[in-house]
Amino acid sequence: MEQTDLRAPAPAAAVRPATPQQRAARAARNGGEPTLEFAERVPYDAYVHASTLHGLQQPLSDDPGEMSFLMVSQIMELYFGLTCHELREARRCLRADHVGDALAPLRRAALHLEGLNAAWKGLRWMTPADFNRFRNLLGEGSGFQSAMYRHLEFLLGLRDPALIRPFRRQPEVYDELRAVLAVPSLWDDVVALLARRGFDVPAEVLGRDVAEEHRPHLAVEAAWVDVYADGGPDNHLWLLGEALAEVAEQFGDWRWNHVKAVQRTMGAKVGSGGSAGLAWLQRSMARVVFPELWSARTAM
Repeated sequence: MEQTDLRAPAPAAAVRPATPQQRAARAARNGGEPTLEFAERVPYDAYVHASTLHGLQQPLSDDPGEMSFLMVSQIMELYFGLTCHELREARRCLRADHVGDALAPLRRAALHLEGLNAAWKGLRWMTPADFNRFRNLLGEGSGFQSAMYRHLEFLLGLRDPALIRPFRRQPEVYDELRAVLAVPSLWDDVVALLARRGFDVPAEVLGRDVAEEHRPHLAVEAAWVDVYADGGPDNHLWLLGEALAEVAEQFGDWRWNHVKAVQRTMGAKVGSGGSAGLAWLQRSMARVVFPELWSARTAM
């Protein structure tokens, strides 16, 4: 089964529900001051698990800058997971033909990607000398090995089955990634939706192997040209196109920010994960998310 919720469930009794009447009574007892005494765990920590989050940073060196690198990486992982959560919800709505309902999670996904992009700013101080002080301690560790980033790419339609090979010795992670590849991407479901709405999408596009990357097709491009001919507020497909474009643009910005961060901190050195580093990232930029949504603009 494809993973649907990456959050660990909180214990059933960890957070106690409170009614507005109970909150009002508590405020009256406290004279308007916040509650400072609790019989059990602080409710905020029981919900957010902040004490757990702040215990997850385990730097490998004494260099003070490594904490920035480590924590920003962890923040990005959380944003990857959150964006995947939104994209799966959008896909669920599209499969049910609820196009209007898919817009909200797509817009949230774009905002989460905007936050993900902002996280790069926390590493703009890092020069090659700064990175080199702890880089060797990372061994073969590399962002290339992020399973959640692969989830995100696969959901968006950037698919290469070979990229799950690093996880073969982690059966649970490997099986989750295989499950993602076994079902249509968000873009596949968008194309299927266009076909259900009467657009002429060929059978070879609809019946392709979804584990492989989608290849742009002129018929899908033509469908989007027709969709954009009506820019009225009641055209949910036009609104869908714009919401998808924002997601793709923000994701593209993240990839470009990654290229710039690598240029700033290590130049054209070989990547710690064994790739060509900067050159590999630059080549990967040629793979376009939702390709016909962009190529169609030339014909509009």
